[in-house]
Amino acid sequence: MKKILVPVVFICFGSVLFSSCIVSKKRYLDEKTRADLEHANNVELNKRLAEEKENEGKLNGNIRDLNNTIAGRDSDIAKLNKRIAMLKDSISTDENTIYELNSRINDLGNENKNTHKQLSTTNAQLNATNAQIAEQRRHLEQLQALIDQQQKATEALRKKIADALVGFNSNELTVTMKNGRVYISMAEGLLFPSGSAAVNPKGKEALSKVASVLNTSKDINIDIEGHTDSLPIHTKMYEDNWALSTARATSIAHVLIDEYSVVPAKLVASGRSEYDPIATNSTPAGRAQNRRTEIILEPKLDELMELMDGKK
Repeated sequence: MKKILVPVVFICFGSVLFSSCIVSKKRYLDEKTRADLEHANNVELNKRLAEEKENEGKLNGNIRDLNNTIAGRDSDIAKLNKRIAMLKDSISTDENTIYELNSRINDLGNENKNTHKQLSTTNAQLNATNAQIAEQRRHLEQLQALIDQQQKATEALRKKIADALVGFNSNELTVTMKNGRVYISMAEGLLFPSGSAAVNPKGKEALSKVASVLNTSKDINIDIEGHTDSLPIHTKMYEDNWALSTARATSIAHVLIDEYSVVPAKLVASGRSEYDPIATNSTPAGRAQNRRTEIILEPKLDELMELMDGKK
């Protein structure tokens, strides 16, 4: 039994061993294949790892370049931001300047409008003033022409009176022109007795010659003024020199009107007493000159007055 058991055991052990050998070889081949695959994978992984490291190096370089670029860009951005800030300040300043300029332009526009308006007003006023000046010049020319005409007429009247009274001497009467008027100054001795207002014959002769000129001269006013010296008078007829000077002027007016037909409406008679002397009253000669009667002839100035009043 023991002898049979040993071969069986041996056979069995040999079978197991053979089987084990077969299994081991297969496993070996499998392991080897797996090992080869793992090796190949490791090689591939190492290769890929090397590539990744290389790529990582490149990426790190790129990152460094990018970081440098970013740093440069940050610097540029900072500079740009600073420039932008400066530009904003400049723009703000320019905008303020533009606003001020626009405001000034608006102000100038308004001033220009006002200036144009004022200029238009001034031009209108200037035109009106020029028109007024032209009108005033026209009036002045007309006025001067009338004045010249009046002066010529007055001078012609003076000459007529002087020619009419040529037979009387200068101690008796004078004919002068003053302030556009003709003054016929007749001494007391030619016209009146002392202290009287009755016109004597020689005085009437002189008045007749004056009347001949007055009656042929139109548009004249006639003022008759009596004058005395300063010596007081007091008589039954004349209580003072006012009364005597007025009476003498009135007497001459009556002679001209009643005896020589001078139009009464032309005459005005008045007395000036002693208050309009032409010489001193301290001497007999001076008092003799002051005792006078003046017939003052003035061409009518109606047309001249109308022109001065703007009626023409």
